[in-house]
Order: sequence, then C-alpha cells, then structure tokens
Amino acid sequence: MFESLLKKFFGDKNVKAAKDLWPIVEQINAEYEKLKDLTDDELRAKTTEFKNRIEEYTRETKTPLDELKIKLQDVQSVEDKHTIYDEVERLENELTDKYEEILDEILPEAFAVVKDTCRRLCGKSWEAAGNKITWDMIPYDVQLLGGIVLHQGKIAEMATGEGKTLVATLPVYLNALTGRGVHLVTVNDYLAKRDSEWMGEIYKFHRLTIGCIINTMDSEQRIKMYACDITYGTNNEFGFDYLRDNMSSSKEYCVQRGHNFAIVDEVDSVLIDEARTPLIISGPVGSTEHKFDEMKPRVERIFRKQSNLVASIVKEVEQLLQSDNSKDRERAGMLLLRAHRGFPKNKALMKLLSEPEYKKLLQQTELDFLRENAKRMPEIDEELYFAIEERNNQMDLSEKGRDELAMGSSEGKEFFVLPDLGTEISKLENDPSISDEDKLKKKDELYHIYSERSDRIHTLNQLLKAYTLFEKDVEYVITEEGKIAIVDEFTGRVLPGRRYSDGLHQAIEAKESVKVERDTQTLATITLQNYFRLYRKLAGMTGTAETEEGEFFEIYKLEVLVIPTNRPNVRSDEDDAIYKTKREKYNAIIEKISELREQKRPVLVGTTSVDVSETISKILKRQGVPHNVLNAKQHQREAEIVAFAGQPGAVTIATNMAGRGTDIKLGAGVVDTGGLYILGTERHEARRIDRQLRGRSGRQGDPGTTKFFISLEDDLMRLFGSDRITNVMGRMGMEDGEAIQHPLITRSVERAQKKVEENNFAIRKRLLEFDNVMNQQREVIYSRRKQALEGERLKSEVFEYLDEVVQELVDKYYDEGDIESIHNEVLQNFLVDFKIEAETFEKLGKDGVKEKILEGAKEFYKRKEEMLGTQLMARLEQYAVLSVIDEKWKEHLREMDDLKEGIGLRAYGQKDPLLEYKSESYTLFLSLLEQIRNEVVSFCFKFWPQAPQEVQGRKTTPAQKMQTIKDSADNLGLKATSPEGDGDRRGKQQPVKVEAKVGRNEPCPCGSGKKYKNCHGKNA
Repeated sequence: MFESLLKKFFGDKNVKAAKDLWPIVEQINAEYEKLKDLTDDELRAKTTEFKNRIEEYTRETKTPLDELKIKLQDVQSVEDKHTIYDEVERLENELTDKYEEILDEILPEAFAVVKDTCRRLCGKSWEAAGNKITWDMIPYDVQLLGGIVLHQGKIAEMATGEGKTLVATLPVYLNALTGRGVHLVTVNDYLAKRDSEWMGEIYKFHRLTIGCIINTMDSEQRIKMYACDITYGTNNEFGFDYLRDNMSSSKEYCVQRGHNFAIVDEVDSVLIDEARTPLIISGPVGSTEHKFDEMKPRVERIFRKQSNLVASIVKEVEQLLQSDNSKDRERAGMLLLRAHRGFPKNKALMKLLSEPEYKKLLQQTELDFLRENAKRMPEIDEELYFAIEERNNQMDLSEKGRDELAMGSSEGKEFFVLPDLGTEISKLENDPSISDEDKLKKKDELYHIYSERSDRIHTLNQLLKAYTLFEKDVEYVITEEGKIAIVDEFTGRVLPGRRYSDGLHQAIEAKESVKVERDTQTLATITLQNYFRLYRKLAGMTGTAETEEGEFFEIYKLEVLVIPTNRPNVRSDEDDAIYKTKREKYNAIIEKISELREQKRPVLVGTTSVDVSETISKILKRQGVPHNVLNAKQHQREAEIVAFAGQPGAVTIATNMAGRGTDIKLGAGVVDTGGLYILGTERHEARRIDRQLRGRSGRQGDPGTTKFFISLEDDLMRLFGSDRITNVMGRMGMEDGEAIQHPLITRSVERAQKKVEENNFAIRKRLLEFDNVMNQQREVIYSRRKQALEGERLKSEVFEYLDEVVQELVDKYYDEGDIESIHNEVLQNFLVDFKIEAETFEKLGKDGVKEKILEGAKEFYKRKEEMLGTQLMARLEQYAVLSVIDEKWKEHLREMDDLKEGIGLRAYGQKDPLLEYKSESYTLFLSLLEQIRNEVVSFCFKFWPQAPQEVQGRKTTPAQKMQTIKDSADNLGLKATSPEGDGDRRGKQQPVKVEAKVGRNEPCPCGSGKKYKNCHGKNA
C-alpha cells in the first residue's frame, strides 16, 4: 500500500527510466529504415565500418598500452615494474571508458543492423540443438529497449515469452565489435548449445565467430571457443575454467582471455539462488576412514525412541485437550511445544495444529518459554533426546540424548567429552614426576583422544541432521544407480553429481544404506558472487528480478529495470485459497483439475517438491485422469512434456517450472476456453519463484489464469505464517473443505514470504563477508601467478625475496653474535660458503653483514645463470614461483577450511566469528607469503636441472579429468551450532557439484605432467 502511494506521488521509476530510453529506440528505427535497400554485402560492410571507428577512437590509448606491456618483458628493477603496472592499470581503465563511449555512439546504428539482419533471415531454416527451426523473429520496440538496458550493464526484467534470447543478440553484437570477447551465461549446457546455434546465424551473417563451452570439452577445444568473438556457456563452466587457468603452469594452456562483458540469462537463479555455492576443484584425500556406518545404529536407535516419545506425547495432549481445567490446558500447551520441538512433522501433531485454536495455544506457550533469552526452554528440551529448530534448520542434542548415544560404550559419559588440550598439556608440563619421554607419549595420547572424539561428534551430528532435517523425495532422491542425487529447491531439477559438504552427503548415504563416497581436498575455489564481479561490465535478464533488486544492487551494483510487455498482459491472477489441512487442499485441487479437463482447458500444476508431485499424480491415477509428471525423476522427457502442456485438456504436474527455458504454446481452441490455467499447490519461500510459475501463463497477450491452493500445514504457513490468518479461520468456524479467499489474506502470505527472503538475504550477505576475506587473498596469489605465467623475467622478484630472507636471517642471529648459525643457514639455503672473522663481523654492523651475504649470493646466482644460460634460468625462476605457489596455496586452503569449521564456536565466548576469522586468516596469509618467499629463493639457488625438460612449461590435462565441485557455503564460518544470537543467519545446507574424479595414478590437474600422487596429491 505504501509503495503504491509512493508511485502515485513520485511516479514509477521503471516508467521514468523507460521514458528516457525511448528516444534511442526511435533513433534505432530511423536507422533501420535506411538499411532496407542495402545488399547483404553492403549490410555486412557496416560491421567492418563499426570496427574501424572503434579502432580509430581508441588508438591513442591502446598504442602506448601495448608498448608498455612489451616493455614489461625486459624490465629488471622491481620498482620500475611496479611503476609500469600502475600505468598499465590506468591506461586499461581509460581504454575501457573509451570503448564504452564509442559503443554508446554507434549503438543506434548497430542495433538497426541486427534488426535488419533478423528481417533478412525470416523464412530461413537451420538446426539448433538437434531441432529444425524456421526463423520468424524481428525485434519489437520493447526488445530494443531491453537490449539498451543490457548494454548499459543493468538487469532487464522481461516477462516469460517476451523473447529474452533474441534481446541478448543486440548488446552481444555491439560489444563483440571491440574484439575483447563477450560471454553469454546460461543455466545449463542444453540452453547454451541451443541458443548459440539458434542465434548464431545473426553473428555468422556478419562474420563474427561464435563459441559454445560444453562440459565434455578438453583444453584445446576450450581455447578455440574462448578465442571467439562471442562465447556461450554455463556459469559453472566459466567459473571452473577460471580456476583451472589459475592452476596452469603455461600461458599457452590458459583458456580464458579476460573478463570483459557478460550477460547472465536467468540472472536471479545464477546470482541469488546459486550465490551460496562456491565452485571448487579438488583431489581425493587417499583412503579416508569414516565412522558413518559405525555410528548409524546409535542414531537410528535415538531417532526411533524420539519418534515413539513424541507419539505418546501427542496422545496425552489429545486427552488433556478434552478437559476444561486450566492446569490441564497449560500442560497441554507445554506438551504441544515439546512434541513440536521433538518432531515438527509428526502427522498426528500436524493434524492437531491444523485447528487454529491449538495452533494459537502452541504459539502462546512458545512465547512464554522464549522470554528472557529462552531461559525456561531447557524445561521443554530436557525430556527429549534432541530438539529441532525448523526455522533455522538446526538440531541440538540434549543431555538425555548424549547419555543414550553413549550407552554401550566402554568410555561411558566420556564418549562425548573433548579434553581441554590447553589445560591438560599445562598440567603435564608442570608435573615434575613425569619424564620427558612419558610427557611426549601422554601428549600424543591426548591428541589422539581429541581427534577421535571430535570426529565422532561431527559424524553423529551430521547423521542426526540427515535423519531429522533431510527428507527423501523432498531434498534428495535415490537414482537408479543407487546414488543420492540432490533436488534443486528452486527449480525441482536433479543436480547431477552435486554433494552436500562437511560430511552431510556421506551421512545421507549411510542413512539410505547406499555406498558412502570418500572425502576430497580443495585445490582451488571461488564463489559465483566473486567470479562474476571479475567482469568489467555485467548485465542480466530474467522474468523475475524486481523482488530482489535491493540485493542485486548491494552485492553486484546492478540496477533492475522492468521492461513493459509487447502486448498487454490479460492474465487473471486470482487470490489464494487457504484450507485448514493438506487433505482438504488436495481434494480441492483434484476437484479443480477435473473441472478444467471438462472445459478442455490445459492446466499446469506447480509443486514445490517431488513428494507432492507424486502424491497428486497417485490421486489422479486413481481417478483415471490422464496427466504428465515433470519432476526430478523425468528430465529425459522434459521437452516433450512442456511442448504438450498447452494442448486442450492437458494436465501437467511440474516441480517448479522455474528455469525450464521453454515456452508453453497454446493449442488450437485453448484461447477460447480461457488459456492455460496455473494451479500452485503451495507457496514457495521466494515470491519470484511463484511469479515464475505464474509467468508460464499469459505469454504475448494470451489469456490465462493463476491461483495458489495452500493450507495451514504447509511449511511456509507453519513456520512463518501470520497469526492473523489462523485467528480469522478460527473465528469464522470453517467447516471441512471450506476455503478462505481474500486479497488481504494473499498479501499476508506474501508478507510471510518477504520475511523468509530477508532472512535468506542476511545469510547470503554474511557468507559474502566471509568469502571476501578469501577473495582478497586469492587475488594476491593469482596476480603473482599471472605475472609468472606471462613470461616476464622474475629475477628481480627473486632478488627482492632474497633481500627479505637475508634481512630476517641477520636480525635473527646478529645480536647474539652467532656467526656459525649465519654461515650454516647461508650455505644451506643459498649454497654460498659465507666466511667472516668475528672482528669484521662486529665492524660491518647489521647492514654491512647483510650486504656482504647479498653480494656473495648474487655473485653465485650470476655464475649459475652463465652456466645454465639466461633462457633456462628464466624458466627455472618461473617453475619455482609456480610450483611453490601451487603447493603452498593448496596447504593454505586446507588450513582455511579447518579454520572455518570451528570459528562459529567463538560466538559462545561473546566474540564475533567474522572478526575472529578475518584476524586469524590474515595471520595464516602472512605465514603463507613468508613460506612462498623462502621456498622460491631456496629453490632458485639450490635446484640444478639435469636437462632443460625439467623446467619446461607443464601441459594441462583435459578438463574432464578434473574433479570439480560446487560446494556448500551456507555454514561458512558458522559450521558449529552457534548460540541463539547467531542462529537466524544460518540456512538449509546447499548441495555441492562433483564431476569426474582425479585418480592417484592419473596426470595431475595442475598440468605438471606428473602423476597426481607425486604432485598435488603427494600429501593427500
């Protein structure tokens, strides 16, 4: 209401922004009219003309920039190098600005050329992803408007069926003219291939090159694809290629050539839904032993006992609720809360809570026990084995649960007690009765107990999570091959190969009695958020971005502009129908489907999980209603099912139609019956997913209707629904099967969704703050690698490192006058026999001794270079920097993983986990830089190659040999159960992506040419 008042007084920002751009659309159309009489060759000549204009406009900046880059190859002084780097950066920024200025100038002519090319292609046919298509599209004015918005680096929100794929060709063609490359990012390989072949004819007409990155391609194919003017691919492929490039030891095997301009299709799906999942390249951790199978019987026992306990509590509640006694009523409320915290999805309990009166009793009791920082909540939980916090997706073991799990163990109650290492070691050190040898043994025993018990606690926690918070056919399915496959909560798609992190996936595998896969170790990682922020210019398009525009701007600095539809939207979006129970809701849904079939009207039934889609399918089968099911288990038939969904009387059940990439076209006579009917079986957590489902109906001015059927038992209503709805239904005394329907109720549901969206945004923002720490470190390391890869002579860097190492050495021993230690370390690290008399040592002073050592070391280095030759020495320096960085960065990533796991516990000590993480990761990073420096110097001085091949550039193994993972970032820095104050920042753990694994005897993914076990896997 407040927003509508603001629009009334100040106007709609989208209308204002579009109004400013319409004059450019008119210019494009004016230019378009001039092109109609040109021959095809004359139209093609326009592309050459544009390229020449761009070249001419940018020459003044580009020429000195190219000269500086060549000069960098021969500069020896570190200071001179830094000066040139600063100048190169300044000129590159200036060049980017100039490109934008000239592209803005030629935009109307370039867009007109694309529009006229589309006109000339009309009637022609070709194949796109195996399907024959006949071209029949010329951009509308609103599509030209969308193209301008994308070129400006903004997000264009365009309704389903408005032709976003065609819109992208306009800015893609314009920006490809610079020759710096344009990336078009899609959500899956099929769409990347289809769109590159479908739209490719426009670019081919103008002799622009088009590439498409597919998961199965090797490095050589990828290099060719990225060298094209325009490259299509998925977000995962672009991100993994960036990581692989930063593991390569030769520039010729790097596939990407920079991050100039990217347009992201389904931008909300990629930059918001997928933002929490970092991309990871990893290798196996050898044969790791897990305790999941060993601990499973204990967890199953406690799970069964809790289930029986809650069942008995619910029975007692039912009896107490028959009484009018106030004390009985009070006890019933307390028991209701206990049952709800024990098993919130117990069917008998959910049936009880569908009564508004009892739901209100539970809410009132919960409020009473949550007062004063939940001081009384232990009274509720002490009788349970574990307590479940559904809203925060958390589970906590009680003392009773710990005792039950420890039962039968020889350790008794110590089964769960972690020794206080600091205190215990201090006791040992101060005990004079214990010999040094025994002290060492006892310390080893302590470390062993600590390691074993912490692993055991972690295993039990993850197994309990798997049993209590993750449901089969909701969060995951079991494939025909007997593997656990994650279901995307937003699209309903199976996510091939993705795995939950932190041992959760292994816990689910143990729960379902399938093979438990082994652990992996991180070699390189980046989040999608930080990958896409690498681009100089980023744009996106989707049907639903407006509800998340605050997040787009805050995280990516992307503005959202809603583009008007080409034809008015005549679809009718009806108010939600709310029922008391799921049973009543399903009955109403089946009744509505039967009614629509009689009218010969197609209906698309949208569900939020595989479980719901199969439940509705079973009911329809019993009633003999023919229908198609499109969920995580039927993806092979996806295109066929979607194509049939608009036919008269068709019934299609779909798990979240979001991101399907295919429009539903209406069959003959369907328009007369009212168009496609969208029937939502439940509101999703995010409003935009519901809007995506609605958007499947009413495309291009077609009629249509959308309506959501929801119940008080739905997860969204149970966890976040307003008391107002429950109270209204209670006062109205509604009968079985009766629904409440009103605009106020629909708005109340949307407010509940907004609550969840705000919570999820807080989680993503918090995670980004953690990842920014790692991102800054990654940028430093990768920039050092890049300089080494680009063939610049690294001698000046080696000497700079040498200066620092020698300074530390002198600082360490000079004050003590320890000449012998200095002599030994110089000999050991630099192969220089440094001899000096005590008198000379004192006379020279610290600085003099340092200079003397440096003089001897540089003299030795000079002789070595003369023996090996300058070229071989340069390759040796490059090999030293790259191999040391790779090895040390891998170890650093492992240390950072360990740091993240326990950092959340700091909140118990009233410390901010983020500040603690920043502080400790900075210390680790300084240590990393010091180790890199020391080892590079040592390597350059001590390594003597027997043959030049030993320091040759290393070849990169094919991409499919790598193990690529899409990991969970949900618990980044908060993996331990955190205190209540931090609980609202946690969300449901997200899946990870795993592809082909690297075997120990296969070539290492870093490209060294060595076997994995002898390279990055040697410490695994």
